[in-house]
Amino acid sequence: MFLQIKQANIGHDKTLISNVHADLKLGDVCLLIGNNGVGKTTLIKSILHHTSLLNGEILINQKNIKNLSVKETAENIAVVFSKSNVPQHYTVEDLISLGKYIYYPFYFELKKEDREEISHIIDELDLAQYRHTLLKNLSDGNLQKAFIGRAIAQNSPVIILDEPTTHLDEKNKLIILKTLRKLAKEQDKIILFSSHDWRLAKEFADKIWYVKDNQLFSGLVEDVLLQHDELTNVSLFQVNENFVPPSINAPQVHKEMLYSLLQKNFEKDLSALHFDYKNGFWEILIGNSNQQYESFEEIVNFIKNIH
Repeated sequence: MFLQIKQANIGHDKTLISNVHADLKLGDVCLLIGNNGVGKTTLIKSILHHTSLLNGEILINQKNIKNLSVKETAENIAVVFSKSNVPQHYTVEDLISLGKYIYYPFYFELKKEDREEISHIIDELDLAQYRHTLLKNLSDGNLQKAFIGRAIAQNSPVIILDEPTTHLDEKNKLIILKTLRKLAKEQDKIILFSSHDWRLAKEFADKIWYVKDNQLFSGLVEDVLLQHDELTNVSLFQVNENFVPPSINAPQVHKEMLYSLLQKNFEKDLSALHFDYKNGFWEILIGNSNQQYESFEEIVNFIKNIH
């Protein structure tokens, strides 16, 4: 394993995540998830040795992270934080070129192959039209992509990204996630990225690191999701305290939409109802009655008439 965390307590003055055991091999894409304040960013900073461990050790390629120089750490790990200082007079190409800085003296001239690689990264991230645009004139989404481009240009075996898709629309989110997964598989890199959206794991990640109750649960995406109902159960999104849901048998996306629709519209106990989605129709069972509707609007009108 290229990245190993052994018996580590993560935190500052107090432990946020205790007795962490986790590892990733080259080629793994891992999603780090958990609520705000549970220690995700602190864990990332601990891997970078920006924050010291309270106990245990973190190894990169069999070497303890605390024994690596700043240059050695940068050679092994590229990082993109959710908030980064923006060099006001740099263009997109300038910023991405900085990824090569660790391989040269402070004043350096890029080689031809470096420039070709940077140009390829700019194209991959759909930033060609912004190549010479000042960073201060970019949208939040394109700025985020430029910082990710710098991390890719660094050519480190590990790339860590803190909330990389926060400011991105769906098109750019897909560009980033597909590019990162392609990097992991074709260039044998570890990609570790944090997000609040566990759904990203199903399509783009191999592993999940899930922080909950001061613990880190790790494993294959499918194993971890099935072991933690709150990650896939629509009740995670309950915002109506007076709403008691019905039972719903449907594909996940239909289930979530029906659940959201019902709790937005009804502050009452609907547990006597059973919904079953079949062949484009919703069957609703209540007592001995069996109703069938095609649209959500029909469902709302039916429930409004139930006394």
